[in-house]
Amino acid sequence: MTVVRVGEDHFFEALRLSEYAFQYKVPDEKVEEKIEWMKKHHQLYGIIDNNELIAKLHFLPFEVILGQEKWKMGGIAGVATYPEYRRRGFVKEMLTSILQTMKKEGYSVSMLAPFSIPFYRKYGWETLTNRVKCTINKIDLVMKESTQGTIQRYKKDVHFQAISNIYEQYTKRFAGMLVRENEWWEKNVLQDLVGAIYYNVNHQPSGYILYTVKESKMVVEEFVALTSEARKGLWNYICQHDSMINTLELTTYENDPLFYTLHNPNVKLEVSPYFMVRIVDVESFLKQFAFNHEKNSKELILRVTDQYAPWNEKAFLLKNGSITVIEHRDYDKFLKLSINSLSTMMFGYKRPVELYEIGHIEGEENDLLLLEELIPHQQPFFYDFF
Repeated sequence: MTVVRVGEDHFFEALRLSEYAFQYKVPDEKVEEKIEWMKKHHQLYGIIDNNELIAKLHFLPFEVILGQEKWKMGGIAGVATYPEYRRRGFVKEMLTSILQTMKKEGYSVSMLAPFSIPFYRKYGWETLTNRVKCTINKIDLVMKESTQGTIQRYKKDVHFQAISNIYEQYTKRFAGMLVRENEWWEKNVLQDLVGAIYYNVNHQPSGYILYTVKESKMVVEEFVALTSEARKGLWNYICQHDSMINTLELTTYENDPLFYTLHNPNVKLEVSPYFMVRIVDVESFLKQFAFNHEKNSKELILRVTDQYAPWNEKAFLLKNGSITVIEHRDYDKFLKLSINSLSTMMFGYKRPVELYEIGHIEGEENDLLLLEELIPHQQPFFYDFF
């Protein structure tokens, strides 16, 4: 069967398929709103049999930050098939088809939230980042020294631009964070969360948290601090809730300096892989990527394998800041790696040396060390969900 771009007349069917596959229910009063959002922000691809949608995926056009630059990113979501049509290769057909579409439309990378990491690994997506959930008991909510700044609780008409600007600055410290449009903020981030912004003594916004307090528990969905002062101020604000809560749950990244600065850093941390990333067009990606070419002018050849995007099955010569596609048979010395390894490496989840040590990069050690120098150290992180 053929994968097609699905028209709006099948959007209600797509919603019902998602409900069945992912075992949730959209309230009747929210159905129209949900479909209108899909019409505006989703491209629906799927397989239709006898005018019935039997398999589908949602494509969401986004941008992410990598190397402080914006990159076109194709988000994949809502991949589902009715049980009676499973194991016929429909998902494989949809994923290979959307890869071709993304390449034609100039998307360098794609991301998704996997229901199964092994499943999407088969098709070239690989781990982008881990997600850390920290649980802190009330007894460990110990305030730090006071700061000169102030905290203001979020009001949309007053503080939205401040929060948006803080987030935008924060994204440049990481690899892979989503570029958020205003509507995305409103519908998918802020929603019913409470916000608090830290302003320094010059009344410059330099940090925020988004959170809920319910049933003696504070859940901080985003803790974003641009400065050490803002981190202290926001932490002290959290501690001021000690009469209201018994536990604090905070979501962040693995190397968040907040943990080290706690009075008792021996807190419960749950670390789990989160989103996955895939390079869609290797040649385009490598030409756009900001290598540390100034550190080394030696030539290096990367030979990439990619079963489901054959246009990436090439050898790439890196030399003096330029990327050239070559015939690998003309060279006897190169580093060989899969699209999975290349994707996770370029976003900083794994370094070249780590991948080499586990056999996911093959080649000579001298070439590996050169690659290690060429790729800047980056911390991958992703707060959003789609």
